[in-house]
Amino acid sequence: MTEKDFIPSNYLKDIVSKRFSWSSPSNIALIKYWGKKKNQIPANPSISFTLDVCKTTTELEVCNKTTDEDFSFEIFLDNKIQNDFRSKIETFFYRVETFLPFLRHYHFVIRTENTFPHSSGIASSASGMSALALCLMGIEKELNPNMSNILFKQKASFLSRLGSGSACRSIEGDLVVWGKHEDYPESSNLFGVKYPFEVHDNFKNYHDTILLVDKGEKQVSSSVGHELMHDHPFAETRFQQANTNLSKLIIILKQGLLDDFITLVESEALTLHAMMMTSTPYFILMKSNTLKIINKIWDFRKATGLHVCFTLDAGANVHVLFPDHEAPQIYDFIRNELVVYCQNGHYICDRVGFGAKANQV
Repeated sequence: MTEKDFIPSNYLKDIVSKRFSWSSPSNIALIKYWGKKKNQIPANPSISFTLDVCKTTTELEVCNKTTDEDFSFEIFLDNKIQNDFRSKIETFFYRVETFLPFLRHYHFVIRTENTFPHSSGIASSASGMSALALCLMGIEKELNPNMSNILFKQKASFLSRLGSGSACRSIEGDLVVWGKHEDYPESSNLFGVKYPFEVHDNFKNYHDTILLVDKGEKQVSSSVGHELMHDHPFAETRFQQANTNLSKLIIILKQGLLDDFITLVESEALTLHAMMMTSTPYFILMKSNTLKIINKIWDFRKATGLHVCFTLDAGANVHVLFPDHEAPQIYDFIRNELVVYCQNGHYICDRVGFGAKANQV
């Protein structure tokens, strides 16, 4: 498919419903996307676990437009008006207006809330932008009721990507690939696709406990970090590494190779942060407690033989990944030895989920 396939023809109906609501999950990349080209095209492919508990719920209200501005909207986060987000939403609307021509014709009230702290490395932009994109697709589905469910999801993912790259991996689950890769025939740079190959039972119902080391705003945003990959001395090697790891993962997931999974996932996490630490200017998002948790996990794994590992997003928080059949012992370890390193003892017990859901309004 090309971008032109997402440009609608004449709409068949007018808008009747006035409210649309979706809950969309965050996701945690196993193979990381870091660096992008023009129009939110990834510099390398990635794959993620869709989460379940960590999600954004967004309600979009459609009203009559009363101003001459290009896009008329209000944004509320947790029932408080959030003008800080206006520029991001306006940029998103400009990017997608060709594909959603109704955007200039209405006023929109956007009400959104997260189940987790905003801007703390749990990909709130992924869940937030995908939830908004799905609400907008709810409008388009009403205008064009003949749209297939396949096209609905593909376009929702496509639009999400234009708001936040990783958001395109939050529409479906439980594993989603984004970025063209020769071993994944249906993969695309334009939208995420469900992982197409066999997955061993070892990776079903996988757990992700998120240790909130730092719930504050990141010192350097992901958008800035992506831009710093353009002239990065190790960029091309990193992009090739991601492609190679995505090939390796097919056998790992099929055969249930937990040890190989751990090696790949932890290497990807550390490589992501190595790219940050070797960019110009360089920066560090990990905190001292991030490193203490990592070392605790390594020591526990060596002592017990249990298949617990970590991954990191673009932040200080640690995602602790482990299989369902080892969950009781690993939860004890987390509570007894890792929670002490969390800010105010806060952590989130999550697991693999299966994508976004429409809400009754």
